[in-house]
Amino acid sequence: MTLDLLPLGQEAVITAVGGQGALRCRLLDMGLIPKTAVRVEKIAPLGDPIELRVRGYALSLRKEDARNIQVEVRQS
Repeated sequence: MTLDLLPLGQEAVITAVGGQGALRCRLLDMGLIPKTAVRVEKIAPLGDPIELRVRGYALSLRKEDARNIQVEVRQS
């Protein structure tokens, strides 16, 4: 599953970060690295961008960029 499909309030673990060149480097620099927990906190009224909770801080990310991040849903 990709990060853009994760439902509101759901927590997951990043398994892979795709993209190429500067985009991939930017995502990794923002803390979106494999084995990191991430949770969808808010979704904008029109669905884009989404606000994530990663490593204790809030991060807004466009859905287009979130499609490059593979996640695995955590079972509660």
